[in-house]
Amino acid sequence: MLDLKELENEVYYKKYAECLKARNGDTSLIEKLVEENKKRKKLIFESEALRAEQNRVSEVIGKLKREKTDASKQLADMQELAGKFKALNSQLDEVQKRVGEIALQLPNMPHESTPKGSSSDDNVEVRKIGEPKKLPFKAKEHQDVGLGLGQLDLERGAKVTGTRFYFLLGQLAHLERALMNFMLDMHTQKHDYREMVAPYIVNSNSMKGTGQFPKFFDEVFHLQGTDYHLIPTAETSVTNYFAEEILDEAKLPYKFVGFSPCFRAEAGAAGKDTKGILRVHQFQKVELLKFTHPDQSYEEHEKLTRNAEQVLRELELPYRVMQLCTGDISFSAAKCYDLEVWLPGQNAYREISSCSNFEAFQARRANIRFKSKGGKPQFVHTINGSGLAIGRTLIAILENYQQEDGSVLIPKALQPYMNGKTKIDKQ
Repeated sequence: MLDLKELENEVYYKKYAECLKARNGDTSLIEKLVEENKKRKKLIFESEALRAEQNRVSEVIGKLKREKTDASKQLADMQELAGKFKALNSQLDEVQKRVGEIALQLPNMPHESTPKGSSSDDNVEVRKIGEPKKLPFKAKEHQDVGLGLGQLDLERGAKVTGTRFYFLLGQLAHLERALMNFMLDMHTQKHDYREMVAPYIVNSNSMKGTGQFPKFFDEVFHLQGTDYHLIPTAETSVTNYFAEEILDEAKLPYKFVGFSPCFRAEAGAAGKDTKGILRVHQFQKVELLKFTHPDQSYEEHEKLTRNAEQVLRELELPYRVMQLCTGDISFSAAKCYDLEVWLPGQNAYREISSCSNFEAFQARRANIRFKSKGGKPQFVHTINGSGLAIGRTLIAILENYQQEDGSVLIPKALQPYMNGKTKIDKQ
């Protein structure tokens, strides 16, 4: 959520309006917000003035009663003031509601280092690690590798649930579990994140806190008859862990890593990436999240991105880091890097992690603050990124480590998690 006080500054207002255009956003919303906020402040001023008048008349009534003097006129005045005060506050409640509704629809202000652009075509490559693999045979896509192994079942996934659901069996199921343990061990033991098991179901306030609601309401699975929703990412649960709390500055940054299933009602654009398991309604993910001091957030953002990259490095998967432009960055982010892994079967780089700095945007929505000695509470900055998306990491292994005979080699870093096994054969 934006800081309404900053929007009252003409320079900031113009800057944000330009950024909103660069984000392909609705610029009329900011105009409505500023207009409604002026009404809100005017009503607050009038309400305070009425309250002061009520207090003054109340004192007069008290004095007249002590003097045993007729106070009927003042009592009538007080009754009239009470009616005006009630009506005014009813108006104020309506305006404050409108201000809140509009504010929740406005995206974050991109950081000054975020490149300007209208689409993913304008994203900027920051670095590339490893050369795309050139296999000595025609590379298959991941679904063909998995089906050939007899350990990926798309048909029964569709039968049991519907399209974009699947079963993993045997060694591929073990490989997914190995990836989870490998990533959690790396981030807890080498990168000093605290492991967390968080709820997979959250309420609407938590969805608002991280920016999923109201904008992405239709992309979430809802539990009918309740205010509960399946999480689209562990970020939703973990970020709200500190909602409505004031943290100790000395303990910043807090660093958490959480594994969870993720549920997406909208699994990408219609007709796009429908083959295989790249875009599905349910998948597993390891999520990294930090609560940081504002002065340290961009340094911590770079560290978190490197932590996520380390998974790809140890799995020896070629990848590149892309900085997202203003037209492609997510609703809540001020700055974002996408990690894109090379998939030889698709002959393309595909996203496997987004590492974002939200600055105070989420903290303001969820009311997460910190306080230093003698200082006033201020909002923390939140940072998060996938470390990594497990399904997509499995896809990358199937495509990069596939062999001509249909088997798949297991990366050295994962072999201890696979009982020493070095290869997955057809079952």
